[in-house]
Amino acid sequence: MSSAAQQLPRTELRTLSGHEGAVLAVRFNHDGKYCLSCGKDRTVRLWNPHTGAHVKTYKSHGREVRDVNASSDNAKLVSCGGDKQIFYWDVASGKVIRKFRGHNSEVNSVKFNEHNTVVLSAGYDRSVRAFDCRSQSSDPIQTIDTFQDSVMSVNVTNTEIIAGSVDGTVRTFDIRMGRLLITWVILSTVYLCRMTAIASWLTVWILP
Repeated sequence: MSSAAQQLPRTELRTLSGHEGAVLAVRFNHDGKYCLSCGKDRTVRLWNPHTGAHVKTYKSHGREVRDVNASSDNAKLVSCGGDKQIFYWDVASGKVIRKFRGHNSEVNSVKFNEHNTVVLSAGYDRSVRAFDCRSQSSDPIQTIDTFQDSVMSVNVTNTEIIAGSVDGTVRTFDIRMGRLLITWVILSTVYLCRMTAIASWLTVWILP
C-alpha cells in the first residue's frame, strides 16, 4: 500500500446531523476550519466539523441545492441547484447579495476563481457560465456552450476553466477568451473533476 493511501482517514470522528433529506454535496472552506453542506431540503448549512457544531443555515433556494463553494477569504458563499439560479451569499449575515441568472435548466456545480471576483457555474443546459461578483449585473459575462450533454463539474485555475460532462469529455478553456484548449475523451460520464493540491494534477471521477 502506498504511503498516500496509508494516510487516508479510516475512523469516523463525528456525524453532522440536521438536513431534512439527502445531502448532495459537502465542501470544506478554504482553511479547513469549517465545512458546508447542501441538499434536498433546499438549504446550505455551515458547520464546525471539529466540534460538530451547526453554525448557520442559509435558506433561499426554491428547489434542491446541488453544490456550494466558499470564497478564499471565507467571507462569501456561492450555491446552485434545481431552481436554475446561482445564489451569492454574505457568510456572516446569511443574506443573499445577488442571484445570478442565465442557465435555463438545473445548475450542477459552482466555483469561485482565485481572487473571488468571478463565479463559474455548470449546468444541465450543456453550458458553463461566468459571472462577475463585482458588477451589479446578474447576467453572465461569458458562456461556453460547446458540450454535447449536461456539464456536471467545473473548476478554475489562474488561466483555465476545466469542466467535465456527461458527454464523456473533460475540457479546458482559456479563462479570458473562453477558447477551447484541450479535450480529453474519457468515454464515460464524468461526474466530478477537481484540481489536486499540486496544481498540475487533475482528478476525475467517472460513472461506469
